[in-house]
Amino acid sequence: MQQIILAWPRAVKRLVVAGLDVVMAVAATWLAFSLRLDEPHIPQRAEEWWVYALCPLLALPVFIKFGLYRAIFRYTGRAALVATTQAIAVYGVLLLAALMWLQWPNVPRSLGILQPLIFLLLVGSSRAMARFWLAGLGHPHRTAEGRLLIFGAGTAGVQTASAIEDSGQYVLLGFVDDDPGKVGRDINGVPVFSPAQVSGLVLYQGVTDILLALPSASRERRNAIIDSLSELPVHVRSLPGLADLASGRVTVRDFRELDVEDLLGRDPVPPDAELLARDLTGKVVLVTGAGGSIGSELCRQIALQQPRQLLLLDHNEFGLYSIHQELLALCSVQGLRIELVPLLGSVANYPRMAALCQRYRPVTVYHAAAYKHVPLVESNASEGIANNVFGTFNMARAAIEQGASRFVLVSTDKAVRPTNVMGASKRMAELVLQALAAETAPMLCGGGGSTEAPPRGVVNQTCFTMVRFGNVLDSSGSVVPLFRRQIAEGGPLTVTHAEVTRYFMTIPEAAQLVLQAGAMASGGDVFVLDMGAPVKILDLARRMVELSGLTVRDAESPDGDIDIEVTGLRPGEKLYEELLIGNNPQATAHPRIMKAHESLAPWPQLSAELRALGVAVQQDDLAAINGLLARHVQGYSPKPGAS
Repeated sequence: MQQIILAWPRAVKRLVVAGLDVVMAVAATWLAFSLRLDEPHIPQRAEEWWVYALCPLLALPVFIKFGLYRAIFRYTGRAALVATTQAIAVYGVLLLAALMWLQWPNVPRSLGILQPLIFLLLVGSSRAMARFWLAGLGHPHRTAEGRLLIFGAGTAGVQTASAIEDSGQYVLLGFVDDDPGKVGRDINGVPVFSPAQVSGLVLYQGVTDILLALPSASRERRNAIIDSLSELPVHVRSLPGLADLASGRVTVRDFRELDVEDLLGRDPVPPDAELLARDLTGKVVLVTGAGGSIGSELCRQIALQQPRQLLLLDHNEFGLYSIHQELLALCSVQGLRIELVPLLGSVANYPRMAALCQRYRPVTVYHAAAYKHVPLVESNASEGIANNVFGTFNMARAAIEQGASRFVLVSTDKAVRPTNVMGASKRMAELVLQALAAETAPMLCGGGGSTEAPPRGVVNQTCFTMVRFGNVLDSSGSVVPLFRRQIAEGGPLTVTHAEVTRYFMTIPEAAQLVLQAGAMASGGDVFVLDMGAPVKILDLARRMVELSGLTVRDAESPDGDIDIEVTGLRPGEKLYEELLIGNNPQATAHPRIMKAHESLAPWPQLSAELRALGVAVQQDDLAAINGLLARHVQGYSPKPGAS
């Protein structure tokens, strides 16, 4: 019967509900007359019949105005009850005013107060019964997927409990909260426990899932809670943040797996609004690699600073299309008046880059385009050098020629004493920009080849800077999406070495710091972001398994759920990453941005070496490429036989 009713067309449902409201209005009128006259009422006079007609005629337009027929009964809650009360209050005022004005004989004026009160009771009860019945809450035999605790007894937690009640997917055993004023009490019939009681509830009540309903908690607080739950055999999930919750009602579909930033992230330092806006607001800004993990986040944050024109450059068609569509939607929602220009092209194609810069004349350039996958670049060294070194040089040259004010290179910790071509190529790109930044005289080399400097007589007015940081969480090349997929497939999780460690930072924090560091540059600066403590990848793998409600299968737990396999270091991979070549970082005005002092080669010397490197790339001469990189990149030592 429930399914038949739910399958009715929306118009039919509204007509049925309106018809029931008419019946309840008439019933409330009869009850009001009967209570007032102290006997069952049988209308005998015309004016009495008019009262029976007047009540539904007044009620229906008011109910329509207040949207009572737009509500979905099986999801109605406090908001619907408030709307119903408000509608009947307005209706009661209108009815009382009408009775006072018409002054029908034999019709008590008190009917204008008594009838709306009875009507409110009938309508409210009918809505509650419909919600209970249609949501299937009266059927205790519904199969639940698990037994759940909600960590957080605030507004989000209570709203979530309502959603769980509607769905019937989980048996809600209680809330967990560290507020002593709530512990030991009930919220809508659901008990509130203290965090110290959680392990006992898991053991004796069979808790299978714990949901973090703490959208406004600090990252430090969330991490502490997650640490306390990591040893329990439960599946830990989370609600979205405040911005997502503000969009509407929480449903069971909103429950999500713990993001990696829940595992490793930090509370971001509030950004300096003046620094963020300095090179962006009202200006033409170019982002290369706009479809990538870092490039796309740079675009999102730049758009919020309202540049006049935002140029999105990428050679990946789908990535470029995706970020362009996302930014169009963002501008529409936020009311941002920005000209978004998607540009297909490779930074390795200098004529295309020069033509784009000449046409649009960007004031600020963020160069995030790069090949970053270590084993792939190791196996395709020539392409990696062409894209990472000469692509950077092409963009720098085009920026100088068109008088761009600022050029920011997104670099990597793998550029520090690299053991792979990718890291060496990024350090070489840094050296190119450092040399160009130090060259104050007009560029002396002419010509149009990809390894040539800007035309004769062009003075470098561009402020070049580099921002170096480690891995970003959940980027396309990050280990985290790989682990998540391997867990979903039942394992095993693959770790290249038991001792391998990496620095991690969230994508939004990294992009925000890149923008601020670039604004602080004076020319030739190498900025290093504070990545926090390095993370052991094996520990990360274990933590992700445990917080998925599973156990690691090893010698100590042979009956565990998922194996972790050590596969061996990949070509060019390091056990430990570094952020500084030297040991003398300089503090800046921002607590998470440091300034490194790195050696550089003068432009006349480096330009000759670039020509030789360009020839080696064109000839795919790996030995020559490795020799040139080893000569200029401190600490680079190519492995014999690498290809």
